[in-house]
Amino acid sequence: MPVYEYTALDAKGKMTSGIIDADGARAARQKLRAGGIFPVDIKETQEKETTEVKTTRFANLSQYLRRVKPAEIAIITRQLSTLITAGFPLVSAIDALVPQTKSHQLKTVLAQIKDAIVEGQSFAQALSQYPKIFTPIYVNMVRAGETSGTLEIVLERLADITEKQQDLSNRIQTALAYPLFMCLIGTVVLFVLLTYIVPSITAIFLDMGQTLPTPTRLLIFFSRFFKSFWWIIIIALIGAGVALHRAKKTEKGRYLYDKTILAMPVLGVLARKLAVARFTRTLGSLLENGVSMLIALDIVKNIAGNVLLSAAVEKAAQEVGKGQALWAALNEGQVFPQLSIQMIQVGEQSGELEGMLNKIADIFEKEVENSVMRLTSYLEPVMILVMGCIVGFIVLSICLPIFEMNQLIK
Repeated sequence: MPVYEYTALDAKGKMTSGIIDADGARAARQKLRAGGIFPVDIKETQEKETTEVKTTRFANLSQYLRRVKPAEIAIITRQLSTLITAGFPLVSAIDALVPQTKSHQLKTVLAQIKDAIVEGQSFAQALSQYPKIFTPIYVNMVRAGETSGTLEIVLERLADITEKQQDLSNRIQTALAYPLFMCLIGTVVLFVLLTYIVPSITAIFLDMGQTLPTPTRLLIFFSRFFKSFWWIIIIALIGAGVALHRAKKTEKGRYLYDKTILAMPVLGVLARKLAVARFTRTLGSLLENGVSMLIALDIVKNIAGNVLLSAAVEKAAQEVGKGQALWAALNEGQVFPQLSIQMIQVGEQSGELEGMLNKIADIFEKEVENSVMRLTSYLEPVMILVMGCIVGFIVLSICLPIFEMNQLIK
């Protein structure tokens, strides 16, 4: 059913806006008037979006900017859980969320989901029609909640999972923002020094016709190189980025990339812990909501974000299907940290596997956050030291010829 965006006057004459679903523009106007709202302007949202995609030269960019963010999904999920807990029917709860949602795309999707439910589809079936917004994990947990009659509890847990992952991501980004900013500023300052300031100073030494010290000659070489070939450096960096991006899309390239990341001394440990935390938290939530072990493993095998871990989970699912314990099956892959294996073993033996999986996620997420904070605290003095050494080399290279000139004069 088409969805329309409208601007209208309410019974008190105040301007209001929103979206409504109807068979046509005329039906939408009649539906609004029946509700005591008098439409001033009404447009079909689908037509508007199609026109934008066809006319703009940056369709992919605009589509990216309009994408629904995980934080918005977490908000509507928690609001929906609250409304259902308060006794609202599912259709009425979704209808109440539509005007409160800020994202235009999400408004349209919610309205279409409501129509699908009214037409007889389950909530999970309606959500599965939008895989770019609602992940398979989200859909399967909703399906489990509908089957068990605990949809409001499942939605609350989904909101908790999304918010925790988003909160961890935000904290890591915040911790890395200052070092990255300082690195960018330092690079720009050095580029300006080498390409504009240094050549004007060293030109004086070159006019003297004397043999210059080795540091000064090196400085002049680097200055000329950056001034003449800076564009080659930029093209090389962009080319390397594009090549890496394309390689990651191939099966072999992705495998080599993920294997390299896990093999790195510090970054590999952080990536492994973060992937395991994501895996255990999602698996624990699925098991808590009544999803069977084999189905849950099949759902979460790609959630880790690393093909080596995904392969280990897929292999473990096969072994669990044969009757092997989860901890033993995961241990065969030699990819998961031993702490997580031991805690899963304790959870299986004690019958508290779901709770233990969530504890593993909490522990590893906290360790990742603390490690990132430690690394950023080390990066700042290291960056200052590196910048100081480079600037010191530039100053020394400029001063050495001056000292030699003073000695000749004496």
